[in-house]
Amino acid sequence: MTATKTPIVLVHGLWMTPKSWDTWAAYFEARGHQVIRPGWPGIDDREVDDIRRNPEALAGIGLKEIADHYERIIRALPEKPIIMGHSFGGLLTQMLADRGLGVAYVGVTPGQPAGITTLPPSTARSGFPVLSNPFRKNGTTPISKSHFHFTFGNDLPRAASDEIWEQQAVPSYNRVFFEGVAGAFNEKGGVSHVDYGRTDRAPLLIITAEHDRVVPPAVGRAIVKKYRESGSPAVIDYREFPGRTHRIVSQDGWEEVAEYALDWATSHATAA
Repeated sequence: MTATKTPIVLVHGLWMTPKSWDTWAAYFEARGHQVIRPGWPGIDDREVDDIRRNPEALAGIGLKEIADHYERIIRALPEKPIIMGHSFGGLLTQMLADRGLGVAYVGVTPGQPAGITTLPPSTARSGFPVLSNPFRKNGTTPISKSHFHFTFGNDLPRAASDEIWEQQAVPSYNRVFFEGVAGAFNEKGGVSHVDYGRTDRAPLLIITAEHDRVVPPAVGRAIVKKYRESGSPAVIDYREFPGRTHRIVSQDGWEEVAEYALDWATSHATAA
């Protein structure tokens, strides 16, 4: 009997849809992996234009609801997958790891779980359109083309960044942002709480990008430090890619990052 390769679940981030994973999904499928990339609740398999016109289904949904949504999908699979997440999807990947749902995990420029207070100025600026209006905590907020250029497209001329905005950008789930910030100062009670000291967690890799304005390397290093200082023997590795931005999964040269993530995950999943 021919052994099948481990399936891979890809978790997208805020302001994005599963389309943001087009590059990596095709790359992994070409190497024989089944790739599952569900949308967050309210996004599902909807088109970008439809979500922009009708964002109501995104309102009031928080991190726990999104993690529960992915857990239901993952538990229905015939075997435990490799789980990879980008940005807030990287935070959700850590929450799913805390639930023991995968055989290896990769957080790509990931948000930090509860209890990590590192907040560089550019990170604070990236959340300003949402966080500046607490009365909209349970609403949705579109991302402007100029803010998209600051957060996602800072390696590109403005016109090229605007083109990607047209293809991919959707309104935010405001509640997710507020929960992420609140969790930084409430480790035990934050929605994004994870057990850093969990001894049976499958291996976790944190990837950062040198020129990322949303999740600068300082955030990734703080995440890794928190896990390592817990005393858990579970594997926690770190890799920073020079010259990359928050758009690392589709930026020119994304193949190098995808290959590294896949090789690391498959080798550690096999070892585990």
